[in-house]
Amino acid sequence: MAQQPAIDPMHQFLVKKIVDLPPMQIGGLTLDMSITNSVVSMFAGGALLILFFLLTAKREIVPNRAQAVAEALYNIIDRVLVGPIIGPHGKPYVPYLFTLFMVILVLNLMSIVLAVGNIGGLSLTFTVTAQLAVTATLAVLTFFSVLILGFVKHGPRFLTLFAPSGMPKALLVFMVPIEMLSYFVRPVTLAMRLFGNMLGGHVVMSLFGSFVVALALVALSGGIATLAIIPSVLSFAMIVALTGLELVVAVLQAFVFAALATVYLNEVVNFGHGH
Repeated sequence: MAQQPAIDPMHQFLVKKIVDLPPMQIGGLTLDMSITNSVVSMFAGGALLILFFLLTAKREIVPNRAQAVAEALYNIIDRVLVGPIIGPHGKPYVPYLFTLFMVILVLNLMSIVLAVGNIGGLSLTFTVTAQLAVTATLAVLTFFSVLILGFVKHGPRFLTLFAPSGMPKALLVFMVPIEMLSYFVRPVTLAMRLFGNMLGGHVVMSLFGSFVVALALVALSGGIATLAIIPSVLSFAMIVALTGLELVVAVLQAFVFAALATVYLNEVVNFGHGH
């Protein structure tokens, strides 16, 4: 009897070349410019975003359903996050935060909705946000944008952020390094949170999916093995439930990422005072 292939839930996260392009030399660095499944998924996500806003960016007084959805998504950033957290001075930063939120949201949802095709052996999607390189890029971009903005707006005075007010000078020797460490670890936690949630959810769904197929094949053997159809059906029901949960997590993680970015911006915009 042929040996069954081992279950590999991590196989879905492998980056594969689709179009092999010659490397590019920049100084002493060699950059592989090949188009991978990750790149294709990001291009597809960008195209979906552009198409969505081309269809919904209307100026109708009475919005249609599509425009209402777009406005509701924008209000999540503008009125739910930026307004209460930063205040009126946060308006200039709404476009960046909204773009960040929408990019993560679309890539998250694509990895779940299009993953249905994997049942038929079709690799229609790639979980971009389950790649640490991608989430780290978004986190580092956000972190250093906030850091640079802090020095541009406040100059060297921005360094006082690491010295808590009212702290005795003798304790500053210990507190400043701790404050700096906690501050510069932010992009790590920001990247790991999104990466871990998307990776873990897809691994669990893949495992339950393999249970459905494996147990169903056992049930076809006949006899007492037919009872294996029961856990197979239960595993399928679990996949349905997990898919719903993953959709919630996909939206929630995009919101959390944008919310934390808003909190970091608030420290710069309202530096040294409340709002």
